[in-house]
Amino acid sequence: MMLTRKCALATLAMLVLGVPLAGQADDHGKGEVWLPSLVTETPQEGFELAIKLSRMGVKSTQSDKEVLVREREEYAQEADALMHASQVIAVHFQTVAAANDYWK
Repeated sequence: MMLTRKCALATLAMLVLGVPLAGQADDHGKGEVWLPSLVTETPQEGFELAIKLSRMGVKSTQSDKEVLVREREEYAQEADALMHASQVIAVHFQTVAAANDYWK
């Protein structure tokens, strides 16, 4: 598999983790403020926000839902893609943790 294909699969793999979180809308209109703050009450909420940031990145990159659904089976079976998705979430979590002074 070509490296660019692996990168694309890794990005799409985030949708495997993309079960909508409680209280969060799945679709966001253009211009709608969906990220009013990086501040969260708990580390768990911060991790959920990191997942949300990852999902929104995928949605912004590939807005065609048919493509996302069509490719899901392939990237869901790719260990590398899933690990890359976890890395993206981890980077977002680092950002959220820093914004919350590591919940001190």
